[in-house]
Amino acid sequence: MQKNSADWHRADIVAALKKKGWSIAALSRAAGLKSNTLKTALEMPYLKGEKIIARAIGVPPEQIWPTRYERRNFRPILTDLKVNGG
Repeated sequence: MQKNSADWHRADIVAALKKKGWSIAALSRAAGLKSNTLKTALEMPYLKGEKIIARAIGVPPEQIWPTRYERRNFRPILTDLKVNGG
């Protein structure tokens, strides 16, 4: 998966957590997860993990990963919908 420059860099996320007094492992444990679980959200979409990380930093998750949320919220518009095969 290609990363978009609009998404925060992994190092920026880790730094923001450290500024708030968290490591990924400590935040994972505080959330009742295994120590390395939240690392998943740094690498690939993981909604629960994204929300935990964002809450700890103090910003909405869509600010950290805008491209993930654009994809999640995308709803195609059907302009030529045929009903009953007609």
